[in-house]
Amino acid sequence: MAKKKIKAVDNPLENEAVATAQPITETLEKNYMPYAMSVIVSRALPEIDGFKPAHRKLLYTMYEMGLLNKQKTKSANIVGQTMRLNPHGDASIYETMVRLTKGHEALLHPFIDSKGSFGKHYSRDMAYAASRYTEAKLDEFCHELFSGIDKDAVDFVPNYDNTMEEPTLLPTTFPNILVSPNLGIAVGMACSICSFNLAEICDGTIALLKNPNTTVDRMLDIVKAPDFSGGAQILYDRDQMRKIYESGYGSIKMRAKYEYVKKNNCIDVLEIPYSSSIEAIMKKATDLIKSGKLREVTDVRDAIDLNGFKLTFDLKKDADPEVVMKKLFAATELENNFDCNFNVLIDGTPMQLGIREILNEWIKFRVKCVTRELTFELGKKEHKLELLRGLAAILLDIDKAIRIIRNTEREEDVVPNLAAGFSLTKIQAEYIADIKLRNLNRQYIINRVEEISALEAEIADIRETLRDELKLKGTIIAKLQEVKKKYGKPRKTEIVAKEETSSTKEKEDIFFENYNCRIVLTKGGYFKKLSVQAARAADEHKLKDGDFVIYQEDTDNRGDILFFTDKGQIYRAKVADFELTKASQMGEYVATKLSMDDEEHVVACKMVYDLNPEHHMVYIFENGKGLRVSLGAYEAKTRRRKISSAYSNDSPLAGAVYEGDKPINIFIRSDAGRGMLIKSNLVPVKATRTAAGVQIMKLPKKGVKIDLVTDRIDDIGQDALKCKKLALPSNGSLLAQLKFNF
Repeated sequence: MAKKKIKAVDNPLENEAVATAQPITETLEKNYMPYAMSVIVSRALPEIDGFKPAHRKLLYTMYEMGLLNKQKTKSANIVGQTMRLNPHGDASIYETMVRLTKGHEALLHPFIDSKGSFGKHYSRDMAYAASRYTEAKLDEFCHELFSGIDKDAVDFVPNYDNTMEEPTLLPTTFPNILVSPNLGIAVGMACSICSFNLAEICDGTIALLKNPNTTVDRMLDIVKAPDFSGGAQILYDRDQMRKIYESGYGSIKMRAKYEYVKKNNCIDVLEIPYSSSIEAIMKKATDLIKSGKLREVTDVRDAIDLNGFKLTFDLKKDADPEVVMKKLFAATELENNFDCNFNVLIDGTPMQLGIREILNEWIKFRVKCVTRELTFELGKKEHKLELLRGLAAILLDIDKAIRIIRNTEREEDVVPNLAAGFSLTKIQAEYIADIKLRNLNRQYIINRVEEISALEAEIADIRETLRDELKLKGTIIAKLQEVKKKYGKPRKTEIVAKEETSSTKEKEDIFFENYNCRIVLTKGGYFKKLSVQAARAADEHKLKDGDFVIYQEDTDNRGDILFFTDKGQIYRAKVADFELTKASQMGEYVATKLSMDDEEHVVACKMVYDLNPEHHMVYIFENGKGLRVSLGAYEAKTRRRKISSAYSNDSPLAGAVYEGDKPINIFIRSDAGRGMLIKSNLVPVKATRTAAGVQIMKLPKKGVKIDLVTDRIDDIGQDALKCKKLALPSNGSLLAQLKFNF
């Protein structure tokens, strides 16, 4: 794209401003992409140590403040100090801090020992106190985050204003990336990492260190499932869990823990899924009570106290707790999913990894950290050994060393003279020259020299460890076993066998009283639901002039009804959505009840329990064409009340009939006085539900149309058999000489 000069509006401060048009591709590349990468790398996604930059900056600041060993200090002080590394404002820093505290209860192993009100993870409305009122320090558990940080275990970089340095990663001694949960939304990607039990993760990592070919199934046996700080239950599906372990993507179904208190006739919910909140549960439960769908419950109360979480449902006298909980699980966040998306930054590159891949990456990271620590210690010990060997050199003639120092006239000559007198290096000579006069005695020197043999053994051991990969991994394994023994806890989240998954329809049906009834639809679009008694007592239906019944069926109150319209749309409603009526009443006008489009009319209906792909709908259009469509073509992940483009809209729908396991008889009539009776299996099946279909009945001229399609052959009369056709298309038979009921 050519660059174009644009003259700006006159400005009193400058005579003329010139701007350059920038291509959109260049704008994306130079402006948007750096921003997107900054969000991905510097804010939203955790690295292999399990921390986002905001977490790392906060914890390192607290470490530098000495809060790993000192008493608690005001949170405001911590927030202020952290701003030297994190310039994004005190509010965001404090929010980050809140989530890492014991008081907030979001982590299985909190990093910050807190005092004061920090809100709760399971409540969106329980606010935390201002930073000036709360206090905090690093928990003892943080020793495992900073072990080796002063031994060159990780790289350091300058902070944003180049006044101090901060670590790029923390040298965690355990796979914190899988122990601490992490949620983040970047640009074009997000992460949702659940927490796992520390002891199980340590065992899984040890197994992988001992055998890099450990299978996912073996890993599932060791690291059984995620473990959340809020407890609750995981409805365990091994196949789904294997998928998450392999790909890092999937969903975990969770359910609350509860107990029925017979004495008070109430249900106490004690633990809820990690992704749920008490306010959302209470609101939904209150709505159900008000709407009459949860008649068994009289009240729902937030009963949280010093003993912890509790949500109480007070029941009516004869209520069944199991039925109540089924309803609550179906309609509230007492049953919820935790969606997993294990996006992790590996060397600055976002990757979606499974459990085993994440642990392998952590092992690589930990091997580097331990190698750097050992190399650092080796350098220190070699330096000390060099000094002690210099000290051993003067042991045989201490008087000579003293004499050299005493007889040297200039201070700057002391070190060279000592080095020359005993064949020492400059470093050794400086060390000896700096020894206090009181320590220049045989006992002090002998005691120090005795350290040489032990030091040489330690150096040899470190060198051997650095050379031997198995020994290096053994060091990591020993540390993991130590962490497990010291900080490991029993699982909080219970693993229970997954029940057969209830369909959305089954969950919704829980809320409706079930009874037998009869449903009736008329040609004019009126719908009636009659009780069994009303249906038996009915002599005839009250109808408008010229109207007649085109569909009726005995069913129950928990079925679904599909209404087919002349606009190519299907409306889905529940039998329970309609009120009971009598045959002597007109019934409800379906188009109004279901808020159909203007000038849209119901042509047919059918009661179904599920959309069985083996069953079909047979559509006959006013132009004489027709087709069969599998009910599976209307299946969707969510239950839609309106299905658009359900069938062809080229010609208005004359009728739709349901074909189950066996072919059925269908009677078709045109307004030209011709009719035909066919088997439904003569109508071809089409894979595309909006296909125009094939010609079923030949229409003699324009203006003639199909005006009746029905499978109620008994209502038509036995003369319908005289119109039977065995091949399509057909002209049909003249009906003038035949007797029909309508």
